[in-house]
Amino acid sequence: MKILSFKEHSNSAAGADVISMANDADPREVSLEGVKRIDLHFPKFTDGRAYSQAFLLRRRLGFQGEIRATGDVLIDQLVSMSRTGFDVAVLRDGLDASAAQRQFERFPAFYQGSAIDTKPFFAKKAA
Repeated sequence: MKILSFKEHSNSAAGADVISMANDADPREVSLEGVKRIDLHFPKFTDGRAYSQAFLLRRRLGFQGEIRATGDVLIDQLVSMSRTGFDVAVLRDGLDASAAQRQFERFPAFYQGSAIDTKPFFAKKAA
């Protein structure tokens, strides 16, 4: 997962191929034709609807572009975001990106499959 600071995200260009989806929107009702990036918003860290949106986009709708987490994104959410289909996370202003990257080193493997890698751990070991 790529980690961006709030400043880096603010400076990135958003064109016609980027959509920002409200956290109460149904991804199944949005046209994804020509879309390369979808920004999903966390209005506060306790609101997890964007996790469900990311999972729907990846697994059910087959979206292959970038899914970016924006808003009140905290370091302890990053691993779950990655497992539900996010590619990029924009940290809340003031958080250290190097500390965020260490979060992935703490959890090198998972027993369950994810939105990206659906095979459970035991199936990988058997192969």
